[in-house]
Amino acid sequence: MKTFDLLEGLQSYQRVSDEMDVARFAAALLASLAAAYAAAGLYRLFYESRGTGSQVSRAFPLLALAITTLFICIQVSIPLSLGLLGSLSIIRFRTPIKEPEEVGFIMLVIAASIAAATFMFGFMAILFALALLSLLLTRRLRAMGFLRRAGMLVIHLPHPDGGATERLMAALDRHLRNSRVESSTARAGTTSLHVTFSGLRTTVLDLQTDLRQSVAPESINIFLDRPGGLH
Repeated sequence: MKTFDLLEGLQSYQRVSDEMDVARFAAALLASLAAAYAAAGLYRLFYESRGTGSQVSRAFPLLALAITTLFICIQVSIPLSLGLLGSLSIIRFRTPIKEPEEVGFIMLVIAASIAAATFMFGFMAILFALALLSLLLTRRLRAMGFLRRAGMLVIHLPHPDGGATERLMAALDRHLRNSRVESSTARAGTTSLHVTFSGLRTTVLDLQTDLRQSVAPESINIFLDRPGGLH
């Protein structure tokens, strides 16, 4: 069985090598390049204006070309493919991924590049159609309230009294759908409250302004689960 699989693999390599020419190679590169620009467009449309990522979309075209060429070379050369298994295992990417969406878009570019390298252009079209559908569905669910923004609020109050606490909770209710005080720490005449919340009804700036007017805090720190957005 192993011998048969090896012979079948050798025949497959030989077939790809015989069929590969400059025109097919160029077609694969152009398809992967188009897919990379499509992925970059989706990234900019759905996430760039609301995030503080590393602008990873700028690397999509070169990334797609490199991956496509790499997989085409693997298909037409057995020694090269075996050598790449060892050489690529020592590569480490140490640039931090600032937003989780960047991982998804990088994988989208990689999948499209592999589809282009294997001339599965129909699969590539289906991949991007479903990717666009999932992004639109995510946006719709967020608009309907299923994926509301969540985060944590840290506020420092000087000598709070009962009235200040009531005003604070009333201000939170005006801007947040759900909020809960996780911890309270008093030190040197200052009380620090840690509040988790979800469902930001207004903007972060409106929330900060209302809190300053309601309880006159020493400081306000708001941390969102998705940094970079003020609304």
